[in-house]
Amino acid sequence: MNSIPSFAEPLDVISPITREAFRDAMAKMVAAVNIITTDGPAGRAGFAATAVCSVTDSPATLLICLNRSASVFDAVTQNGIVCVNVLSSSHEALSGVFGGKTPVDERFAAAEWRSGITGAPVLSDALVSFDCRISEQCDIGTHRVLYCTVEGIHGGNDAEALVYYRRAYGRIAS
Repeated sequence: MNSIPSFAEPLDVISPITREAFRDAMAKMVAAVNIITTDGPAGRAGFAATAVCSVTDSPATLLICLNRSASVFDAVTQNGIVCVNVLSSSHEALSGVFGGKTPVDERFAAAEWRSGITGAPVLSDALVSFDCRISEQCDIGTHRVLYCTVEGIHGGNDAEALVYYRRAYGRIAS
């Protein structure tokens, strides 16, 4: 007969859950580094992001979290299309360009781009790019959660992946 183990002592809990405590804890979660791009009637825009994940494979859907105060917010939400470009270790400087206050034209001049099937810019040498249409949106706190239906997958190479961990870039090889 199997028994459920009992635990002698409760875990230490950080309380209250402050913004700083949450951010410090999230810094310990390894995340892929991506550049999210859009283009259309509201203009071309792009930003670096780690808040991206798979939702389901049927239909193929990604989730992206976007701060509602971000300079790219209107372009992304009004265009209704995005491309999630997964970065390799050779893209660390490019991530910094898209993560800062660099003007839009300079961001896109820093790499080679193609137009995806949705019209969103696809990074030519990304590990892989997911060309998407935004299918649903909802606001939570300071962010908008974008549910993005994948309409095309571009590229794919075996370079080292660029990741973010403890507020610093790292690399993962296969």
